[in-house]
Amino acid sequence: MASSRKNRQLYIDAEALSTLALVQEGLISPVTKLMNKQEALEVNETKVYKGVPYPFAFLLSPNGKRNQEILQSAKQGEVLDLVTEGNIVGKITVDETFEIDIQQRLVCIFGTADPSHPGVKDTMPRLGKIAVCGDYRVKYPLISSSVKKVKNLIAEQNAKKISGFMLYANPLNRSHERMIRQILDHADMLVLFLLKPFNSTGLRYDIRYEAINSFIENFLPSNRVVVVPLENSYIFAGYNELILDALVAKNYGCSRLVITKNHTRLGSFYDKNRLNSIFDNSKGIKMKISTVDHYVYCNKCRTLVSTTTCPHGQHHHIHYHSQSIMKLIRAGIMPPSILVRREVSASVLSTLYPDRFENIQELYDALVPNEGLMEEHSEEDFYVKLMDLYQTTSLT
Repeated sequence: MASSRKNRQLYIDAEALSTLALVQEGLISPVTKLMNKQEALEVNETKVYKGVPYPFAFLLSPNGKRNQEILQSAKQGEVLDLVTEGNIVGKITVDETFEIDIQQRLVCIFGTADPSHPGVKDTMPRLGKIAVCGDYRVKYPLISSSVKKVKNLIAEQNAKKISGFMLYANPLNRSHERMIRQILDHADMLVLFLLKPFNSTGLRYDIRYEAINSFIENFLPSNRVVVVPLENSYIFAGYNELILDALVAKNYGCSRLVITKNHTRLGSFYDKNRLNSIFDNSKGIKMKISTVDHYVYCNKCRTLVSTTTCPHGQHHHIHYHSQSIMKLIRAGIMPPSILVRREVSASVLSTLYPDRFENIQELYDALVPNEGLMEEHSEEDFYVKLMDLYQTTSLT
């Protein structure tokens, strides 16, 4: 984005840029701009903005000595360049600058300002004591292209009942698959928001994206499912997460947001000495929020079952514990196919361990039955066939 040299520069990180773009595209509407001091005070007090639940003020208060100097001296009407990782990514026309209470902001976002809290620990160094508001524009193609993609598909399918589902898929497992199918049974179209954290120790986003797209293309009506990257920055935190998820889904065109019954943010909480739940706080959003069953594999039923309908005890259940499955994958071991579909495992392992085998063709020909034809095979093909061998039962 071009810039005049006379503009002073405000430095923001990728997380702030993504959040600004999210609001710019209207995806957290009715919040469509940075809030001024008066609006910020009202939202922090009432947890409402323009009649819609909103947990805390939407502010830009980047930390850093140079940023603080710029904001302390900024004049109304001054245009500042927004810079991320050395690149000019947008502009803001200053309307007002004002001091904020960093401790109060942390409490509004996370419910605590305790520095031992992981979210607080990561966010505190990013927050400056001076906020700026005013009209801004940023360039961030990832979000704008996703919005266009979803809107076009809704129009093409003439979809009326559109469900949104937030998913990390680290990795995509059989329980996720069953939930996706269950949601799709009651919708014309499903928008899968694939979460893309800025700080993660899990599988890279591109690996998760390829795995879930492979599942959709091969095992679902692909014209009824669309995958959208959702960069869940620090604002999607604490019990605020589901409120913001609902706003994002609604503004993408969804008529319903589906969450799992074991979602960590589904529980009740106290606010102003009153017991609340996400369903209480989301009424003003005017969007249906419903839950989907959590599935396990029962070795008595010999299939995936809901924990609410299976008559057998927990000792008969295999749980889809993502961290445990990831330990197998990190060790280079294919998870059993009752946990992860073999095509998904093959996609993930072949990406994580490229050129793992010295001569994949020789290994393939030695271990895998074939039609007697000379064919070249990839590592992904080999993993799929290897799972077939694992599942051969005549000698087991």
